[in-house]
Amino acid sequence: MQQINIINAKDHVDEKVKIGVWLTNKRSSGKISFLQLRDGTAFFQGVVLKNNVSEEVFELAKELRQETSMWITGVIHEDSRSKFGYEIAVETIDVIGESEDYPITPKEHGIDFLLDHRHLWLRSSRPHATMVIRNEVIRSTYEFFNKEGFVKIDAPILTGSAPEGTTDLFHTEYFDRDAYLSQSGQLYEEAGAMAFGKVFSFGPTFRAEKSKTRRHLIEFWMIEPEMAFMHQEQSLDVQERYIAFLVQSVIDHCKDALETLGRDIDVLKQYTQLPYPRISYDEAVEMLQQNGFDVDWGVDFGSPEETFLADQFKQPVFVLNYPKAIKAFYMKEHPTRKDVVICADLLAPEGYGEIIGGSERATDYDYLYDQIVKNGLDPKEYAWYLDLRKYGSVPHSGFGLGLERALTWITGEDHVRETIPFPRLLNRIYP
Repeated sequence: MQQINIINAKDHVDEKVKIGVWLTNKRSSGKISFLQLRDGTAFFQGVVLKNNVSEEVFELAKELRQETSMWITGVIHEDSRSKFGYEIAVETIDVIGESEDYPITPKEHGIDFLLDHRHLWLRSSRPHATMVIRNEVIRSTYEFFNKEGFVKIDAPILTGSAPEGTTDLFHTEYFDRDAYLSQSGQLYEEAGAMAFGKVFSFGPTFRAEKSKTRRHLIEFWMIEPEMAFMHQEQSLDVQERYIAFLVQSVIDHCKDALETLGRDIDVLKQYTQLPYPRISYDEAVEMLQQNGFDVDWGVDFGSPEETFLADQFKQPVFVLNYPKAIKAFYMKEHPTRKDVVICADLLAPEGYGEIIGGSERATDYDYLYDQIVKNGLDPKEYAWYLDLRKYGSVPHSGFGLGLERALTWITGEDHVRETIPFPRLLNRIYP
């Protein structure tokens, strides 16, 4: 008798197998008990027929409590009535670990209660589905960039300099020096691009913002590619192909998870069609003003503005060339306009906001030095970064994708906090 995982049930129809499971729910009706089971790979049903098992097993099945762990043996059958398509006719039950008064019952719970019990909520079907999709997004990210010839390099988490200023960084002391939790690995990726041509990093980033909006996190994960000998237009091509690849990979490999979350696959398929539309910041401001938004040129867009702009298209949309004053110091100045930089934000449809921010990077040493000073930063801390403009500087571009924001959009979830395993939220600090 073979030990299997639930996800592989389709390969063992009419075979007797052994599976380690937890009980998520149950119901009994006369001479039959239905056990809802999970093993970490999938959820399915175990059927216990009184006439087919010992009296001891049947009574045990009726007494099992939610989240009891156990070994079960039985025969796999097709089950056309279930979404999973298979079930197990249980023959034996061997309890491993008892469970009593499990706090997350099948009834409805508020989001605050669920987040306070996040370590247990992960076992439920919706968080499980979200994590399965998150895993696929990560897997397909590596696949995409490996196929494209990128080299992965890891940026430090403790840094002495800040890519976008120090006001929203977590400060700490690194022995006798100031240090910060990283808000981006980008500057280090630029150094990597000068060595390997095309690189990317994937790691945690931190923002010390006490934001209460659904779009912002204190801790999140970023994918940050950087590409030498590449202008912004070529970078936009990489960005849209990357997003389309992620969405298609989720469609291909996570249909059950998408169904659990109620995500319409036909809607997602629209987002795999390229190219994505592109508008300038100037055009975006004009569109907003013509539709009743009180927006002046030069301001950054908030959630209502981004939602409106994205709603005008059926796909993600690039907004190009924002004002220099509201963007990071390292972005390349537009060749014909001193008031804007060569950059783009990719806005997701359905009101999910910016999922990618990217730009062509400044390559002129003197210009970059002046920008560092104008932004109140210490040029000594950025001497190594300025070196990249002294020794064989080339046109280069890059972008960053926030994993949780993108995942929230792909899954259709209401809140970005639902897409991360253990959110570090003020009163919810996990060990």
